[in-house]
Parts: sequence; structure tokens; C-alpha cells
Amino acid sequence: MYFLEFAGEDDRFAACEAASAAADVERIAPGLAVARAVAPERVRGLAFTRYASELLGRTDADLESARALLEAAGIDREGTVAVRATDVHGASGIGTGRVERTLGQVLVDRGFDVDLEEPDHVLRAAFSVGELESEPTSRDGNATETDVSVCALGWLESESVRDFGSRAPTDKPFFQPGSMDPLLARAIANIAGARPGATVLDPMCGTGGGLVEAGLVGADVIGTDAQRKMAAGAAENLSSFLDREDPSPVGVARGDWHTALGDGTQLPLRDDAVDAVVFDAPYGRQSKIATHRLEDLVSGALAEARRVADRAVVVADRSWVEEAGAAGWELEATFERRVHRSLTRYVLVLTDAE
Repeated sequence: MYFLEFAGEDDRFAACEAASAAADVERIAPGLAVARAVAPERVRGLAFTRYASELLGRTDADLESARALLEAAGIDREGTVAVRATDVHGASGIGTGRVERTLGQVLVDRGFDVDLEEPDHVLRAAFSVGELESEPTSRDGNATETDVSVCALGWLESESVRDFGSRAPTDKPFFQPGSMDPLLARAIANIAGARPGATVLDPMCGTGGGLVEAGLVGADVIGTDAQRKMAAGAAENLSSFLDREDPSPVGVARGDWHTALGDGTQLPLRDDAVDAVVFDAPYGRQSKIATHRLEDLVSGALAEARRVADRAVVVADRSWVEEAGAAGWELEATFERRVHRSLTRYVLVLTDAE
């Protein structure tokens, strides 16, 4: 078993993304989850999971319980160690420095040498206190909340690469207002299934930010856009980040890419040509797009996406659930991501309804 430490405030969204790198993800406390197995190389590319650790055990979120757990745990490792503690959202009020010293002493007493700079093994100690919200039930759509107090101990297995600030939309060669930030774009790419060997299509690729993130975790990417300026700009951005011989920051070969001028409602692709489709639908203020009404554009794009793939992730400023259903999609999950006071992004995760 492993435990995961999430980043951000929306644990349901983080768990959905984490499922692309871990098996049987189950939230156990605010900011924490357990999983039956993880793919360390995939964890490196996650946006909303910071750490994955091999679980030693879990107990109540207090120092004495953590110390007792560590003293009783079987440890089959050799080499130097360090302890890293965190208080999720600052809710437990525990002193992380004291935790690190106390648990570090337990390890010293068990024969380990401590190396705080370059340890062979890192023991993660995560303390979380608060309300754990369950998944909404299918019957009434409501969730329940349970008060929890959890400390999870485990040996660090993998951590995500936090380089998203190096790809801020305004720092890319081609920029347009309204571009999605790379953190969310990476999560959406992961949820869609971007990885080495997969092909991801964005039929409204805009500046290509979502495809950049998919390509950096190893997927081959295809982008089309009805505006010539956007198709050319996306190519400029994709070339800047993917046309390199060195591995991506997460350690995999960068994906190949192609862009073209095209209508998302009439894709020049054969049936089942790609593994997944992602797109950020135009927002209400852009309700007139070329020759299409917004409703016709999104409905048509959803239908075409269903023709060429059996999985899609759609981002928009409203829910397009009915249109997705009409196009033959089944809703796997939906999330709301608040951007600012006047904009909430809806994320729909869609799978083959057949």
C-alpha cells in the first residue's frame, strides 16, 4: 500500500488525476489518500499530488501515536534516513520540527544514521485533521462528512516535478488572454490518459497549452483550431517545449506533435484515431465563433470527439452534460474549478457510453 499527499484544495479532483498514476485511490483525510499501487514515473508528472510513499501504517494525528507506530513497524531498509513531516492545511496544529526530531530519534535508536542533505531514504509523516467528504451518492447526489484525525507514515517512493511556473502562459512564445494555467492543463491531460504511447487530440487547441502538458508526460499530440493565428501559435509553443532531444522534466521522451487549421466539428481523422480528446470550450462571451453558434460548435465537437476517441475531458464555463449525453458520452465525473469571482470552470470527464 501507498499513501498520497495532495496539493490544492479540491481532493476529489486530485484523486481523479492521481488515478492515472495509482490503483484504487481512496481518500482517507483532507489532503491524503491511499492506493494499492503506484507508477513512480507517472507520479512525477502529476499536478495535484505532491508525494507518493510506501505506507508503513497510519494512526491518529498526534505525535505519541506516530512514535508508537514507528517503533512497532517492521523496517527492511538500509542506509541513511531523514524525516520530513507536514501538517496538512495547518489543521492539526502539530509542530513538524518536533515530529521530525522525535521520529528521527526513533530511527537512530533502531540503528540508522541520519543524513538531512542526501539521505538514502526519506520517511514522510503527514498529519491531517478535519472533515472528510464522501463521494456524492448516485441516488440523491449528496455527500456526507466525517470528522477524521490521521497520521500516515511511509517511505517516499516518488514526488511530482514542480516546474509549472516555468511555463506560465505569458512566458510562452505565443500568448493570448484566457489561456489555461499549466497546472490545470497538466491535470486535465493526465485525467484524459496522456502518457507515453498515447495520442491526445485537442480540436480547439488555442495556444496549445494543454497539448504542451500532454506532450511533456510523453503523449503524442494533435491540435486543430479554426483560427489560422491560433493553429500557427500553437505550433510555435509546441515546438518550443517538445522539439528537444533531452527528456522532459518528468524524465520521459517528449511526445511528437502536429497542428492543423481545422473545424472541430469536422475532424480530418478516421474513427477511433486517437486515445483521448481534450478541449477548453469557448466561453459565453465568445458565443459567436466563425460560422457556428456556441451550442452547435460544442455539440458538434462532442460528437466528433466521440467518433475519434472513447475518452474525453472537456473544460467550459458551463456544464455541457446534456450535449455530451446526446453525443453518446457517459459522464464519469464532473468538477467545478473556481478561477475568480466571475469565472468558474466546469470539468467534465467523459467515457464511452457503450
